[in-house]
Amino acid sequence: MKPLASSTRLPRFTAWAAAMFSALVSMAQAATPLPTGTPQQTGFSAEGLQRLDQFFAREINAKRVPGAVVAIARDGKLVHYKAYGQRDPATGAPMTVDSVFALASMTKIFTSVAALQLTEDGRLPLRTPVAEVFPGFASMKVGVAQPDGTLKLVDPTRPIFIHDLFRHTSGLTYGGRGDHPIAKHYPHGTQPPYEGDTQAFIQTLTQLPLAHQPGTVFEYSFSTDVLGAVVEKVSGKRLGAYLQDKVWRPLQMKNTGFELTESFKTRAAHAFANNPLDGKPQSIPIIEKQTQFDCGGACAMGTVGDYLRFGQMLLNGGTLDGQRILSAQWVQHMTANHLGPQIVNRVGVVEGHREGFGFGLGVAVRTTHGLSAVPGNPGEFSWNGAYGTQFFADPKEKLVVVVGTAAPGDLRKYYREQVQNLVYGAMTR
Repeated sequence: MKPLASSTRLPRFTAWAAAMFSALVSMAQAATPLPTGTPQQTGFSAEGLQRLDQFFAREINAKRVPGAVVAIARDGKLVHYKAYGQRDPATGAPMTVDSVFALASMTKIFTSVAALQLTEDGRLPLRTPVAEVFPGFASMKVGVAQPDGTLKLVDPTRPIFIHDLFRHTSGLTYGGRGDHPIAKHYPHGTQPPYEGDTQAFIQTLTQLPLAHQPGTVFEYSFSTDVLGAVVEKVSGKRLGAYLQDKVWRPLQMKNTGFELTESFKTRAAHAFANNPLDGKPQSIPIIEKQTQFDCGGACAMGTVGDYLRFGQMLLNGGTLDGQRILSAQWVQHMTANHLGPQIVNRVGVVEGHREGFGFGLGVAVRTTHGLSAVPGNPGEFSWNGAYGTQFFADPKEKLVVVVGTAAPGDLRKYYREQVQNLVYGAMTR
């Protein structure tokens, strides 16, 4: 058979190649969580952003962290979206932007938004006593340490309100944190609930003493886990199902959830087997074993790109791509400081570089210039995760930053500080 002339084959090949190129471009654009912008358009220096590349290259080469994903958006435009290093140091699998991270306490902001939606609906006023939803909270006592080391149990001076759950002023605490004598009685705060359901969790907590009188001290705690249980009770849905219907699906967050699916397992970011700082064993258990209930304080998993969309929605005043999640007024109230002068503020104890921060309805809120170890502006809101994830948004700069690392040790705090320094250092306006 006589071969076809090249002039006959070339137009077809060219058309096919052009179509494939167009399809690949479309897929790449669809894969980005937000529309893209150049550093110059968004007020960044390209050289400044390269310092992020250099920083993580040094850390990865020094085997201090396996890898990372960093996403930066400004003016609603994605300006930096990169994966570094390895997703799994045991197999050598490379980090990709669609890697799944155990979000830990960044789950708390999801839960807070879900609860605020119920408040918007007139179903969950902030001044509601928690005991109206779970009666066991009505019988809780406050533990007061005595000189001989015993605890004296006294009545609370007022109920625990839903408002207290949002801002960690409930009197609850976490086990395994700090030296408060009550903490040793509580479950360890970083361990996911592998046994029992939501009701069993509430039953366990309500048998314990409170660490403080309600409404008097910001004490990082299981408060948001209780808030997630409240969302379930009021909505009649499991927390993950509620968030899927009301937050994640509307925002096209297709890679976020509580269920450890095969896809999540395959793409999960793993830590080094041993902490690089002290050589002790470390792990991220939530990506190894399914939790038994959707704990609203720590159990969600997701990609950096998904969380960037969630953060952009909050920065936009509760809306993204035509989907309204919260009203602008409620986002403003959420991201205001709710720790009045009568409340002992211990936000800076949780995060050492957070001096000058208060706490709103599920997020830390910068209240002043200065004091903090990192640059930013009053009104910045944020929270991070114990396994190495980071989120902050600066309304004045129209900036959203999300970082994923698998660094469950103290290095995670170093990365949070350094990333914020590098991002602000790369700005040109």
